[in-house]
Amino acid sequence: MSEQGPGTGTGPTTEVFVVHRELLFSLVYNMLGSVSDTEDVLQETWLAWTARNEAPGADRIESPRAYLVRIAVNKAISRRDAISRRRETYVGTWLPEPLVAGAETPPPPADETAERAERSESVSMAMLVVLETLTPLERAVFVLHEVFGYAHTETAEILGRSAAAVRQLAHRAREHVQARRPRYRPDPLLHRQVTEHFLAAVFGGDMAALMRLLAPDVTLWADGGGKTRAASPRTVHGRDNVARLLINRAAHRDGLEVSYRQVNGDPAAVLFSGDTPFAVMVLDLTPDGEQVSDIYNVANPDKLPRPGRT
Repeated sequence: MSEQGPGTGTGPTTEVFVVHRELLFSLVYNMLGSVSDTEDVLQETWLAWTARNEAPGADRIESPRAYLVRIAVNKAISRRDAISRRRETYVGTWLPEPLVAGAETPPPPADETAERAERSESVSMAMLVVLETLTPLERAVFVLHEVFGYAHTETAEILGRSAAAVRQLAHRAREHVQARRPRYRPDPLLHRQVTEHFLAAVFGGDMAALMRLLAPDVTLWADGGGKTRAASPRTVHGRDNVARLLINRAAHRDGLEVSYRQVNGDPAAVLFSGDTPFAVMVLDLTPDGEQVSDIYNVANPDKLPRPGRT
């Protein structure tokens, strides 16, 4: 078995894997919501891929893409058990690990194609939170079919299930997601503007402006992992409660700088204390795009951007 990691070799086995790595990362990340676990699954997939190709007398793989996807998806499903066990002892609210784009990455154009818009929505923080409520198999089927366009027959082959069973899983998952997360995506420019106005109100102590921006039933989700006081240990509901908490916390956080980035495909903000990321804040808007329905604040230092991740 090869001890090289993907990208360190120069042979055809490595080249094929590297060609498909972006797809594999997206698939697995959507299933796990964790960058570190996704990287582990990709490493396991790479090792299985090289072992298969280097086995004496091994037959040629007709479809490397299908083979790699099958390995990665099934390893991701297996890893869900370990993630669930970690979640049982996690301190406070758990949120997916954000994917933060570089500072120079421009927001997607407002007139992007429907396909690109749906792909962006599929990996949004809000969608990932909903996907956490699915079973591992339901989530795999949803991601493969709804996000990446795999037919039910293809998904059945990947998962080793019958097409009828996959269709049933897909129907159940789709109904579950649609009930909790209607398919819409605010205009990126509007999303950015609301995010800027929101942070200006919070750090400016403008309670009236903040109250206008927040929906009556707004929810604040804060993930500190028990490692920082920057996040509330519980989920906070309601405009009054959320506004008071945000204004109070901001009053004690001098010196933070805001960098507007794309986070999981949406306009968002990374708060810095000096050169160190302090929190990632993502807003979800109401369908009309005028108010904030959910606030996702990731402050667990283990989930914040590190060199090479921004």
